[in-house]
Amino acid sequence: MRIPHWAVYTVLLSIIAVTLFSQQGGEREKDRNSVAAYLEETASAPAPSGNLLPEANPFDEEVLVQVGDAEDGIGTAFAINKSGQWITARHVIDGCQRVGLAVGDGRMVRVDEVRTSENSDLALLITDRAPAALQLDLDRVLRVGESGYHVGFPQGRSGEARSELQARSKLVTRGRYVMEEPVLAWDEKQRSPGIEGTLSGMSGGPVFDAEGTVIGVTIAESPRRGRIYTAGPDSISRFLAAQGVIAPGDEARPLAATSYTREADRLRDERAVVKVLCRVSDP
Repeated sequence: MRIPHWAVYTVLLSIIAVTLFSQQGGEREKDRNSVAAYLEETASAPAPSGNLLPEANPFDEEVLVQVGDAEDGIGTAFAINKSGQWITARHVIDGCQRVGLAVGDGRMVRVDEVRTSENSDLALLITDRAPAALQLDLDRVLRVGESGYHVGFPQGRSGEARSELQARSKLVTRGRYVMEEPVLAWDEKQRSPGIEGTLSGMSGGPVFDAEGTVIGVTIAESPRRGRIYTAGPDSISRFLAAQGVIAPGDEARPLAATSYTREADRLRDERAVVKVLCRVSDP
């Protein structure tokens, strides 16, 4: 029996159509895989050292921080002018009934007013005066791999750390309050002798660049990854602008890997960087 011509043509057209659609489907799948690989690569690959720090984007690392019930604790604060205005981390003083600054020799300075940020882990402490103040630089360009010097009171003791800027991250806070904010991620490289384990207590302390100006505030750490997270210049600038605060500061002095511990001691001795004490309930 002869097969009609129309039947042969129908079979041939079907084969051609299936082949074309299979090729197109394969190309689409190839495109999707290429895009996925590209997104994965760009999300995980840090910028080369020395390059400008990339702007924040949706693929930045997310860091989850759980804030528990308020309790007595210790943190760090630093003066931004001699009128008596100090910056610290919000979680250091959140929920405290009494906040004081330890200024050495057993002396305490009462904090008259506390103002907190609604969208960043920052707080402003107000006293009657400050003996010295730090210079801020909130407009400078940030570069991957540049050094940062963290000063404060880890574990309630005088201490400092040196780090290198790695990337931007997003800090996600849950628990006693809920917040999401862009932060800077630093790779810890060195710390002062005798400070082992957590850097808890350094929260609220300043982060200096090599010129000796403040470019961040320490707010979290990841000991497992060796990372320190800080509020960036943009967050600090917005917070101070919202509070109507002017921060002239004193003259900055350069810092280096060989001198930052000595400079940190000087700043604590001059009471530009002090310990914060939180009491959740009155005695």
